[in-house]
Amino acid sequence: MKKIFFIAVIALAATFEMNAQQFKVITSVESIVPNGLGRSRIVNALEDKDYREYTSVQTDEDNTRNKSKRGEIRVKNFEETKLLNFYNIGGIRFQNIAANDALITSMINDMVANGWELAFVNSAVESEGGKGDGQGIFITRYIFKK
Repeated sequence: MKKIFFIAVIALAATFEMNAQQFKVITSVESIVPNGLGRSRIVNALEDKDYREYTSVQTDEDNTRNKSKRGEIRVKNFEETKLLNFYNIGGIRFQNIAANDALITSMINDMVANGWELAFVNSAVESEGGKGDGQGIFITRYIFKK
């Protein structure tokens, strides 16, 4: 009886996968450039990178640098989903914001349907810096885990 119980516990434990958690970052960039001149997108990298390949260690005694080129860091395989800009010639467009919300919601729902959980959301704004700047983005990073 003890042997059967022990074997059952081992079999049950073997069915549970003990993987480390995975994380996935998807970024939305929404233009806040006046007159609708900017570009807005959801960006999703389709390839993985190992940060250690691009990390250097620097100390007083030893200056070991990573010799990789910046171009090697670039991801060439990614999805780009078009979003609408916050502004057009008439000013802020609330319809555009609602449309972007619908697309972002669709993306989140798709990720959840594929087994991901939305763990964190981080946002930042770089707005116009004064006369003649004409630049600005609203960036949001959606961090999913599995």
